[in-house]
Amino acid sequence: MTDISSALTLSLSNALVAVTVFIPRFFAGAIVLLIGVLIASILKQAVLELFKVLKVESLLRKYGVPEAKEEFTWTNILAEIVRWFVIIVFLIPTVDVWGLSRVVTVLNEFLLYLPNVFIAAIIAIVGFVFAKLSHDVILASAKGVSSEASAAVATVVKIAVQVFVVLAVLSQLGVATDLIRILFTGFVAMMAVAGGIAFGLGGQGQAKDALEALRNRLK
Repeated sequence: MTDISSALTLSLSNALVAVTVFIPRFFAGAIVLLIGVLIASILKQAVLELFKVLKVESLLRKYGVPEAKEEFTWTNILAEIVRWFVIIVFLIPTVDVWGLSRVVTVLNEFLLYLPNVFIAAIIAIVGFVFAKLSHDVILASAKGVSSEASAAVATVVKIAVQVFVVLAVLSQLGVATDLIRILFTGFVAMMAVAGGIAFGLGGQGQAKDALEALRNRLK
């Protein structure tokens, strides 16, 4: 009975010591995390205000970048990435103070991954802008072609660029890299075959006329 009570007393004593040691570390880590959350929120608002002053959303709409719901606008997405980057920067020392070494490893990997998300968002924005510009340039430069044909070509080019952009974004995010490579190769091959067939069928008359003219000259 004495051994049981001694073991119980020792166990309670060790638990009390562990709690006593952990409580200051917990509050220290919580303070660091709270500071990080406050700084992250301030930076997010600063980014949102900067984008509002620069009228980024209006420019993106002007250049045909697809819109989303209000909470998922491009400015909100970029600002949210900045906010979470700062939070994780402060969260790493917090969990380190709490003695959660495995969580620190996971957070470090996630912190290294966040720039990929930011770059992917930039690629998407620039790519959609380029798709819109390509569409407008083709429409403006098409001469001697019917409006329906030029509009069809411009639309095909715009969709092709958008598909390339989506594949580039997925590749940047590291989503099924091998599958993206296969899809990219297949899409290029499809466009090449479709273009060859289209130009081949559409140019049959011109090719026939050219061959007839050459044959007449040889005679």
